[in-house]
Amino acid sequence: MMILGLVRWMQPVHGYDVRRELLSWNADRWANVQPGSIYHALRKLTEEGLLRAVATEQVGARPARTTYEVTATGEDEFQTLLRGFWWGLSEPLDPFAAAFSFLPALPRSEAAAALRNRANLLRASVESMRASLDSDWMRTTKPVHVSWLFELWAARAEAESGWCERIAERIDSGVSYLPAELDGAELWPHWTDSGDRPTASDAK
Repeated sequence: MMILGLVRWMQPVHGYDVRRELLSWNADRWANVQPGSIYHALRKLTEEGLLRAVATEQVGARPARTTYEVTATGEDEFQTLLRGFWWGLSEPLDPFAAAFSFLPALPRSEAAAALRNRANLLRASVESMRASLDSDWMRTTKPVHVSWLFELWAARAEAESGWCERIAERIDSGVSYLPAELDGAELWPHWTDSGDRPTASDAK
């Protein structure tokens, strides 16, 4: 959707300019669009009939550049994807959620310290976003709705930093969560059948 949308917005446009625009948006950080995959994606979308290569030109010894436009089929696909993301709800991919699933693999002290460190990093991120929102760079070079997106990211980061602190406090307080501390620990055989995994006494 990102690539179709940018070609639609900037057409006719070279792949280089699409890549440069996505990098200026830091789309690799929040939209999972990797710079190295953009040219491949443009070719694939062209093969699928969603884009049209309208010209290829070469200046001197520079690599040839292809100019793209969105086809009618590509326009329909963009509109479908756009509205699907607007009206649907999909959970963002977050490696931390996978790591947190294995919370019992860490000693209590390390888990609490890691959560507090994450809270600090999130607060620093919020400060950076707030500074961007107040900057001339945001006011003079970005559309108004981009600042609203920054507000969303800041709100999410603030909420998560508070959650990290609360969970760290629960861990420090001794709330039982390790399998060896809980009734029905036999339901966790893979956590309790090896001596190199943390036990209640190790974690404390």
